[in-house]
Order: sequence, then structure tokens, then C-alpha cells
Amino acid sequence: MKTFKSWNALVNKRNALSDGGNCGFKMKQLPFMGVICTVMLFIVYRTTNYQYHETEMEKLHPFETFKDYQLPYGKLKSLPHGIMHASSDLELRPLWSRSSRSKVNLTMNKNLLAMPVGIKQKENVDDVVQKFLAANFTIILFHYDGNVDGWWDLDWGDKAIHIVAHNQTKWWFAKRFLHPDIVSNYDYIFLWDEDLGVEHFDPRRYLEIVKSEGLEISQPALDPNSTEIHHRITIRARMKKFHRRVYDLRGKTKCSNASEGPPCTGFVEGMAPVFSRSAWYCAWHLIQNDLVHGWGMDMKLGYCARHIQGDRSKKVGVIDSEYIVHKGIQSLGGSGHPTTRTTIKVLPCLLLFLAMGLQVLIYELRFGDNPLGNLKSLKSDGIKLWKRTRAGWIHF
Repeated sequence: MKTFKSWNALVNKRNALSDGGNCGFKMKQLPFMGVICTVMLFIVYRTTNYQYHETEMEKLHPFETFKDYQLPYGKLKSLPHGIMHASSDLELRPLWSRSSRSKVNLTMNKNLLAMPVGIKQKENVDDVVQKFLAANFTIILFHYDGNVDGWWDLDWGDKAIHIVAHNQTKWWFAKRFLHPDIVSNYDYIFLWDEDLGVEHFDPRRYLEIVKSEGLEISQPALDPNSTEIHHRITIRARMKKFHRRVYDLRGKTKCSNASEGPPCTGFVEGMAPVFSRSAWYCAWHLIQNDLVHGWGMDMKLGYCARHIQGDRSKKVGVIDSEYIVHKGIQSLGGSGHPTTRTTIKVLPCLLLFLAMGLQVLIYELRFGDNPLGNLKSLKSDGIKLWKRTRAGWIHF
């Protein structure tokens, strides 16, 4: 009997010890479960917060729909309309962000500067780009010499878009990389050459004038001291803010109030045109796919202003208060220095003139009745011939 009681006491003691162990084990689990609950609450909070921000951004920037962009419904009818997006832009996107669409769209630049560039004009291009970056422009550089690595040392090198194609002009680049659907988010497109001085130019003030005067196609006026000026209408008028036409009764092309077309009115030159979104849509289609240098293109750009409003003389203008300097430095396909290019033009003319003059002089001195008088006459005629010939070659 005592043995049985001892066995029961032993069993009861063992059970008591077991219950105490389980209780201790449960007490040790409580901190761990608290950590798990905290992590789960944090995840729920972050997910809810993310969904809230996404919902707010959808209210501010909803997906563009079929109706907004007039997409060809018949060709894309199988796609869900809520996510169809017919346009793009040239903004750089970060690899990782909480909401890439929200951050980029809120700060997207509204204007675009596109330039063909070569490493020889790096210093001048740097001056131009810094002015436009300060005005919140998107920058795209077309490298026709293949040298991109030489630009990374500039502070803004990684902020610009770089496109490379050897020995191609800006019209070739523009036709292929500035499609209207790609640049439709930009209000104005500056399609400039690389040899322009911008010391007296401010992009913000320029666009203020363009918008206030309703100009669809424009350009900054050229400083009268520029190396190359081809048309009177592009020269800066010191006393004006802008002008739409020029009056000039000299030369073959006479410009008056009766003039209705270029180069008297409705004209900008191809070195520094500025297009509104609507004007660029037209101009892009005007550029032939095989266009290289663009000679004569500037004479036709006014058609795009007429396409928008019906009167090129009112929607095309030159801004005088914000002007540039055309340095006339030809890098693509040239020596990169204007003096050499001018010498190449004048040298054949000079040699031809000397040869002809020498031949006439020898003839007059040997067979003429009055050699001294003929020599004076020849000198006078020669000077006139030289002036006319030189002028013709320079403007060739």
C-alpha cells in the first residue's frame, strides 16, 4: 500500500514539473510573437500607404485613354483602353523608386533643346547647355563625330541624352529621333546648331515673348557682328522686341509691305529654329527621309505656320531682344574653322582673276594704241570685277 502511494506521489510530482516547463516555454514565446506581429503590422502599413499614394497619383495623372489621343481603335481594339498610352518623352527614369511615374511626371521639363555636336565645339556647347538647363530644359545631343566619352567630365554630361551616328546632320537625327509622338509632351522644341553664342540670350525671356505674340515658329535674331548672315530678316533690330518682316529695296529680292513670303516675312533660318508642338508636328512631316544638309528647308517652314493659322506672316517671327551670335564654324564635313572655309571660297576666284588680268594686260601693252590709258582703264575695270566676283563667291 505504501508502495502504491509512493508511486502516485512520484507521478504527481512529475506532472507538476511538466506543467511548469510548458508554462515557461509559453512565456519565452511571447517576445518572439510580439516581434512577428510588429513586422506584420509594419508591412500592412507600408502596403496601405503605397496604395494610397498610387491612388492619389492616378487622380493627378490618370492613364491617357483612347479618347484623349484618338488612337486607331480598329487596330488596337484588343488592348485594354485604361492603359493605352500613345505618346512618350525623353525624360530619364531612375532604375529604382517608390513610384517612378509620380516623381518624373511631376518634375518633367516642358521644353526641349536638340543639337548636333562634335567634340571640337565642346566649350561652346557647354555654354549653351548650361543656359538651357538653368531654364529647366531637356537636353538631347546628336554626336556626329562618334565621340561621347569626351563629354562625361562636364557636370551635366549624365543629365543629357546622347545619340551617336557618324557624319549625320541634325535633320537626319531629327527625322529619326524627334518623332512628334515622342516630343508631344514638350511645348517648344529648339533645334539648334552648335556654333551659336548665347551671351545675350535667355531661354525663359525668349519663350515669354514667343507666347505673348503667339508665334508658332521663331528664332532669336543674329548679332550684326556675326560671322555669317545670309538673310536681312534675321539681323537684330536694336530698337525692337521682335519683328515679323523686313523692308529692303536693295538687291534682287525687294521686301516691302506687299511681300507675303520668304525671305521678307514668314521666315526663319535653319541654324536656330524654334517650333511649337503643333508646328513641329507639321515640320517633321515636311522633312524628307533622305534630307541631308537641309538647304532650302528654311524657305518651306512657313508652310507649317500657315497650316496652323493660315497666315505665315503672323505666326513666324524673329526675337530681337534675345539674340545670338552665329560664329559660322563648320565642323561636320569641314575644317572646323571659318577662316579656312572662306579662303577655300575666295582662292579659286583670286587665281582666275589674276590669270585673266595678266593675259589682258600683256595683250594691251604689246598691241594697244595707248598702253598707259588702257592700263588705267584695266585697273578700274579690274577693281569692279574683283568686288563683284568676291561678293558672289562669299554668298555662294
